Amino acid sequence: MPSLSTFPRLLLKHAAERPEATAMREKAYGIWQTFSWAELRRLVTQMACGLHQAGLTRGEHVAIVGSNRPRLYAAMIAAQSLGAIPVPLYQDAVAAEFVFPLTNAEIRFAIVEDQEQVDKMLEVRERVPGLTHIYYDDPRGLRNYVEDGLGSIDELLAAGQVHAAQHPDFFEEQVEQGRPEDVAAMFFTSGTTGNPKGVVHTHATLIDRAQAGAEFDRLTSEEDVLAYLPMAWIGQNIFSYAQWLVCGYKVNCPESAATVTIDMKEIGPTYYFAPPRVFEGLLTNVMIRMEDAGRFKRWLFHRFMDVARRVGPDRMDGKPLGLADRLLYALGDFVIYGPLRNNLGMSRVRVAYTAGEAIGPDLFLFYRSIGINLKQLYGSTETAVFVCLQPDHEARADTVGVPCRGVEIKVAENGEILVKSPGLLKGYYKNPEATAEVLTNDGWYHTSDAGFIDAHGHLKIIDRVKDVGRLQGGAFDGAMFAPKYVENKLKFFPQIKEVVAYGDRREKVCVMVNIDFDAVGNWAERRNLPYAGYTDLAQKPEVYEMVKECVEKVNADLAQDALLAGSQISRFLILHKELDADDGELTRTNKVRRGFIAEKYQPLVDALYGGKTEQYIETAVKFEDGRTGKVSATLKIVDTRTFAPVKAAA
Repeated sequence: MPSLSTFPRLLLKHAAERPEATAMREKAYGIWQTFSWAELRRLVTQMACGLHQAGLTRGEHVAIVGSNRPRLYAAMIAAQSLGAIPVPLYQDAVAAEFVFPLTNAEIRFAIVEDQEQVDKMLEVRERVPGLTHIYYDDPRGLRNYVEDGLGSIDELLAAGQVHAAQHPDFFEEQVEQGRPEDVAAMFFTSGTTGNPKGVVHTHATLIDRAQAGAEFDRLTSEEDVLAYLPMAWIGQNIFSYAQWLVCGYKVNCPESAATVTIDMKEIGPTYYFAPPRVFEGLLTNVMIRMEDAGRFKRWLFHRFMDVARRVGPDRMDGKPLGLADRLLYALGDFVIYGPLRNNLGMSRVRVAYTAGEAIGPDLFLFYRSIGINLKQLYGSTETAVFVCLQPDHEARADTVGVPCRGVEIKVAENGEILVKSPGLLKGYYKNPEATAEVLTNDGWYHTSDAGFIDAHGHLKIIDRVKDVGRLQGGAFDGAMFAPKYVENKLKFFPQIKEVVAYGDRREKVCVMVNIDFDAVGNWAERRNLPYAGYTDLAQKPEVYEMVKECVEKVNADLAQDALLAGSQISRFLILHKELDADDGELTRTNKVRRGFIAEKYQPLVDALYGGKTEQYIETAVKFEDGRTGKVSATLKIVDTRTFAPVKAAA
């Protein structure tokens, strides 16, 4: 059996071969603290011994809840060393959302970050009586807590240190018992249509996919990665845990969510991963600052960005450029693109990936045009992320790349993508019916995504199979409707944060829009436009006019696409509140729950399609401190201009 077949074995390898090399860094009180591989091994050994002393047994599940912290990563390896199974959960979930996964996975042990997470665990204890052990990393605010089974990680480590001294071979003996086919981790899906499902992965599936991705992009131990997304999201877990242990590179944990941008500039990651929403947010911040700049700087920025859009993508793809274009781009790189990459914290990025949902083509090309090697990948929790990846010189906005090592893809008659891969889930925990729905007897996984393989061998994803629809009646009767494609095109505009599109089996497409409060607020202040909060700003006539211009630009673009010209937007409204995961409107990975929103805002959908020019709505909301309230407003509904489809040349 291979010696590197489990994650704990990978840790032992790095600790033996490169004991003083940096494994992790954590920023605390403004100072970066470093953990070498040898120090990490000692930490994991003590934690594993402590958990064993506390009664953790092989095959048990352990909840891990918190931001990216070295001791939480160590807890995952420690649990795996004992044959237990870490189950990372979303740290921003409310207490009630923990009840199902904790109960479903029969969790006795929870290792959490701080007082906030301890409070949630204590709150659900009555409904999850099996939760008997809670350990916390950060002791602030917990001095006077006296609860059965509650203790600090420091106490756990102290007990483990004693046990390790008495039984010096215990840790390695436990690691040696691990097998590649053992379950390594369980990740709960976002639960867009009901209770979340526990996706079970083995060491073999996760390590194989991590190795496949590392081989594809030639990753080495010299990479720097910023771990700032939720540990419960398998994307973050693959990049900052599985590939970290496979490659042995450095993982950096920012001080807090508020300092990520600053910390990213200090670290300068070489390998970067983010969902489209993060790239949208970074671009929005750039555009806000540019609007505040002087007239000459704004002119210079837009002048060279025109050059970047024309030349940059070809340059990134290795295509030949004329001398004039090369010189012009080099000048732009000196005065605009280089400083901009540095400001974004991406001056050292060698490979950047986006995944989780489709990214708008304009957003994708913006980053590539300024010299950032942004690529798309395709995968899911069930496939251990890596299914398709884009080669460096074949990154296109409308595809998600080519199948990586070990992956087979075929397209079903209904357009659904089917995948066969060494990284497929073992199954859904305690849910054989759901497992049978997605895994065929001959090993094919139903992705629920609609798409096709293009002439260059790249996979194109149109939308979710269940979301791709057809218009019915009207000028575009029978035309294809792809809501996610429409939403992403609108979200490229920095003023627009979220969009929900409807149109399946209807005569036209209508959308509900969330403005970006920071971007539009900055825009309003520069125009001396007063407002009293989000609801007031969203309903300003000037804001509606600005959003209308964005919608009509998207319509003009859609008219150029014979396949999707029917998806042009006929009417829109701006919502009176931001869509929020706490209100059930988004998943914890910030994906729109379109069906839930249609049901919740049924009066607005009816008004959009009923020809009304305004509609009153009152909505219950949940505040961060747990209180509930209501937000109400009379929303305006606006018609937009659509364009005749452009016919292809004969």
